[in-house]
Amino acid sequence: TPSLCFADVPPVGPADLPLSLLELGCSGRFELITHPVPGQPLPPQSTLPHGLPPTTLNLETEVEKQFLRDPAWLPIHDTDFVFQKFLKVAQRKVDVDSLLSCSPSALPSGLSVVRDPTTGMLLDFTEVLLENTGLSAKNSLSLQRQPGPPSESLRGSNTNYPFLPGGMEELSLDEIRKKSELEEEIDFEKDLLKVPPGFKFGMDFTSKAKPEVNLLSLLSEVEDSSDLQREEEEKDEEQKKEKASNVLRTNSLEDLGIKDVAPPSSTSKGRKEDQSKPTESPEEKKKWAIPVDITFPCDDFYKRIPNPAFKWPFELDVFQKQAILRLEAHDSVFVAAHTSAGKTVVAEYAIALSQKHMTRTIYTSPIKALSNQKFRDFKTTFKDVGLLTGDVQLSPESACLIMTTEILRSMLYNGSEVIRDLEWVIFDEVHYINDAERGVVWEEVLIMLPDHVSIILLSATVPNALEFSEWIGRIKKKHIYVISTMKRPVPLEHHLYTGNSTKTQKEMFLLVDAAGNFLTKGYGFIVLCSWSLHPPRRFFFIPGWFSTCLCPPPLYLYLYQDRSVWLALLHFLSQRQQTPVVAFTFSRARCDDNARSLESMDLTTSVEKAEIHSFFQKSLSRLRGGDRQLPQILLMRDLLKRGVAVHHSGILPILKEVIEMLFSRGLVKVLFATETFAMGVNMPARTVVFDSIRKHDGTGFRNLLPGEYIQMAGRAGRRGLDATGTVIILCKAGVHEMADLHAMMMGKPTILQSQFRLTYTMILNLLRVEALRVTDMMKRSFSESHRNEHEKRISQLRQTLSSLPPLDPEGQLSDLLPYYHTVAELRVTNESLQKAIVESVNGLKALSVGRVLVVNNKQHLNALGVILQVSNDAVNRTFTALIICEKGNEEGKGEPDAASPHLYNTALFIPEGPCSHTVQKLKLQDISAITVKTLKVIPDRIIDNYNKRQQPRFRHEPPGQAISTATQELLRLAEANPGGLATLDPVNDLQLKSVDVVEGSMRLRMLQDSLKSFTCIHSPTFFARVKERMSVQEELDRLLFLVSDQSLTLLPEYHQRIKVLQSLQYIDGGGAVQLKGRVACQISSHELLLTELLFENVMSPLAPEESAALLSCLVFTQKTQVEPHLTSTLKESIERVLSVARRIGELQRECGIPQTAEEFVGQFKFGLTEVVYCWARGMPFAEIALLTDIQEGTVVRCIQRLDEVLKEVRQAARIVGDSVLGSKMERASLAIRRDIVFTASLYTH
Repeated sequence: TPSLCFADVPPVGPADLPLSLLELGCSGRFELITHPVPGQPLPPQSTLPHGLPPTTLNLETEVEKQFLRDPAWLPIHDTDFVFQKFLKVAQRKVDVDSLLSCSPSALPSGLSVVRDPTTGMLLDFTEVLLENTGLSAKNSLSLQRQPGPPSESLRGSNTNYPFLPGGMEELSLDEIRKKSELEEEIDFEKDLLKVPPGFKFGMDFTSKAKPEVNLLSLLSEVEDSSDLQREEEEKDEEQKKEKASNVLRTNSLEDLGIKDVAPPSSTSKGRKEDQSKPTESPEEKKKWAIPVDITFPCDDFYKRIPNPAFKWPFELDVFQKQAILRLEAHDSVFVAAHTSAGKTVVAEYAIALSQKHMTRTIYTSPIKALSNQKFRDFKTTFKDVGLLTGDVQLSPESACLIMTTEILRSMLYNGSEVIRDLEWVIFDEVHYINDAERGVVWEEVLIMLPDHVSIILLSATVPNALEFSEWIGRIKKKHIYVISTMKRPVPLEHHLYTGNSTKTQKEMFLLVDAAGNFLTKGYGFIVLCSWSLHPPRRFFFIPGWFSTCLCPPPLYLYLYQDRSVWLALLHFLSQRQQTPVVAFTFSRARCDDNARSLESMDLTTSVEKAEIHSFFQKSLSRLRGGDRQLPQILLMRDLLKRGVAVHHSGILPILKEVIEMLFSRGLVKVLFATETFAMGVNMPARTVVFDSIRKHDGTGFRNLLPGEYIQMAGRAGRRGLDATGTVIILCKAGVHEMADLHAMMMGKPTILQSQFRLTYTMILNLLRVEALRVTDMMKRSFSESHRNEHEKRISQLRQTLSSLPPLDPEGQLSDLLPYYHTVAELRVTNESLQKAIVESVNGLKALSVGRVLVVNNKQHLNALGVILQVSNDAVNRTFTALIICEKGNEEGKGEPDAASPHLYNTALFIPEGPCSHTVQKLKLQDISAITVKTLKVIPDRIIDNYNKRQQPRFRHEPPGQAISTATQELLRLAEANPGGLATLDPVNDLQLKSVDVVEGSMRLRMLQDSLKSFTCIHSPTFFARVKERMSVQEELDRLLFLVSDQSLTLLPEYHQRIKVLQSLQYIDGGGAVQLKGRVACQISSHELLLTELLFENVMSPLAPEESAALLSCLVFTQKTQVEPHLTSTLKESIERVLSVARRIGELQRECGIPQTAEEFVGQFKFGLTEVVYCWARGMPFAEIALLTDIQEGTVVRCIQRLDEVLKEVRQAARIVGDSVLGSKMERASLAIRRDIVFTASLYTH
């Protein structure tokens, strides 16, 4: 009623009646008041404490209050003259304090209620100190920190800390050292402080004798309590023992030299126990990857899980049951099985289990299309499922989220609140970790996942599943159960098909049977058939088949028409009801040509044609009229009606989805597809055909790898429909070589390999968090997993070292260690010099036949020898030489002298008795000197005579004339120069003038001179002991280096990239991330170029559509022959982009990164610039498709990815504070998000 509008009630007039309303509570009932208080106005009365809520507000006062008087709305501190004038009119005062906002600090304590334990009555309140009150997403990695604002709960924020990755909790060695040093400094008897500040008296720490009280004797009357006490004490003792054993059995404290504090009474017993037990710690014994045996049936499955979280209408396989048992125990699993073996069952159970536990699951896939398909499958099964991809966000609050791995990585780095509730992360198609470009993302995510998240890895069969799981288990400190099955639900039969004559058109040659046996006979038959049609020009035998078989040369090129072979094969297969067929073809153009060549073939019935037509029309009904008439859509409609389709990256996404859905219904009979169709989603066929077994991998043509072949061949055979799956390899250009076929079909799949590499985004994301270091990430990568194998050997070497007798250098042995180091250096210098001599022309000339050498090895000490022969092996060159020796020592039974006396004693060997000789092959290290002398020898006679006398019959014959002469000459030289012969100097005699050789020879001379001054050379027996000890020490030092940060493979590149970031001012000298670095964190690829463009205002003069066109160079990677027509502004901007890219490329090169500036600039291709520009300006898709030779599907995918880049630039502009650029990017994004390019996926509706 009008009487309720009391916002501006006029004063009471003579016409007003003395009435008022009284509102009763919240019920909405009113009472009329007829006797008001005299002299008072009549506002509405209320029984509510704050009166009636206002019914209509005065809008003028509200607007004035909000927009003119509130400093939050208008800047009142602007120095502009007009604005200052406006402030006076609006009567506002400058309030500097309003600019200083500080959030109140968290309360350090809270109140706790004290209740009566029997009645539950409230007795009192006590103050409780709260821990970790100051933790937030901006300063802590802990899960105890306060949740962030709701707007950041899903994707997180680039200013947030991530949650602490699992397995990174342990202290570093330096921290343990610091702790132990602090602990050792405290004297618990003298240094304790007794009086707190401000107190007169303090604690008395002197020990006083106290009467012992046995609590159990006091409580003996109450049996129950005493039993309880005993039980608790026993538990406590057990726990203490466990803790003690855990502490004592880790070797880290022992390694750091912390003293043993065990009581003396227990030491002898402890030592005995230690000697009897193996000394390895449990960490060393522990195997993180545990293989699960699936050979035995799991009979007690339903007893162990009486109420499963999810039930299937079919009986589970053993490997599925074993995996579910592990999930119920909350363990992590790695399931490796063939395509369509039923790995999805494991994922479904995990999702059901998390819904039962009211937690969340993330399902990651490598491809966006696969994410969409899984969303549809899981949505029908579980309902509560969400999808997160670059351009789509559906039900993000769901219990199960499906996303690409890149989005999960971003959520982990940005500290998303979703991670708190996460129970499982399911990685599908884990073998994708081998992808050179994106494999690093899987490793980053696995390393960054917090400890409370369990991991499920689903993969095709891989040979090193155990090794991979061992790595994950070790970095996450949790067991990974490996369940691997080679069994196929539908066995495969592999055939060869030629189809080149009426005789072979209806014949396939079995090559591998369902049991997996390779049939050489089948290969022989097809070769004979091929040979009978086309007689070979030359003949040869096939090994492993009957010897009379003659066949043409492998891959003998016969020119058959593809069309006739395909027609013959498909007629043959459709007659045998072996459709649907997937024909894998490794070229998009050949896929299209093959499909178009089948215009005479019709494989569908009229009923199927009607179904295909209605589905096709219904699916494309959401497109605009013009888009429905695109040439590709019209062509595909005609093909589909005849049961033929094409599937590759050049096909429009919506069309690909239509084809996939029709194929899964069995309406597409023949599908020509590229390799991507085999990735992921379960779309089996009756038959798989390989158009060829060779593919181009970006660098050149090669045969299919076993893993690739099995992945594609695995699409054959539908579970429950087919007894076997048929795989056919076409032999259009002749029969493939048997060895190639055998390697491809029977070979092992590719092993999982690390593709870990450093990216600027990764470095910046880790640098902004003090607690996480990039070296920690590198250390935990799969590429560095071998480092942990050294740990066991290190502990063994430490034990060996401690068991060796200590060195006690006194008297003559005082310089034993310096002597050892000098000898070691002398050996290394000598070896490098000898290597330089052998690799030089002059050196090889000097080391020719007849040259006299000084030989030192385990048989000879400073013995003279003469070269008889030089090997041709440049890597391990050997020298056959005649060497003089003692009579009876020709076989060389002596042991090498550890002290190496030849280094300080150059006196030549002269036999004490009769002189004998031996002929040996010498290695470079056996030759200690090349003398200036040469002898005339007849090498062939010497070698032949020596070899003859090695035979038992001629052993006692006297040596030949040539040997006797050479031996006598060598002996004469030794006797004439007992102190040593003059040697060839590498610098002066051999003319080797390189810096290394000159420095090496000077160093060698200096070291040889210094050796004579050592006293320990007179006690050579002690050298063996020091050598043994030092060799252990050297191996230990080498292994310690290998497990240290300094030996990381990527460490030099890390320092180079840090240099680049410092030069570009993304980080300061101390490694703190600056504004540019924070912007780069937002960007997922080409972060340096995009950030530089942002800070150099390259996009400021551009219109929104021009900005979008310019940024298309970041997402377009293909080559195009069409030259784009561009505006002058765009051309200038492209030049600026290229100059910025060149500058970054040159800087990277200067900092040591191997990529050249040209290679860096070459990444950015501007072939789609005109297409994107026209699309953003509103041109229909049919017209822009004519502007380029790039296929429609590729154009759509590039524009979709461009939208993600625009979003990233918009967020980056927000960080910088450039609102104009932010709104420009938003407009550009809106301009390209239209029509067929951004039509919603059929899987999500």
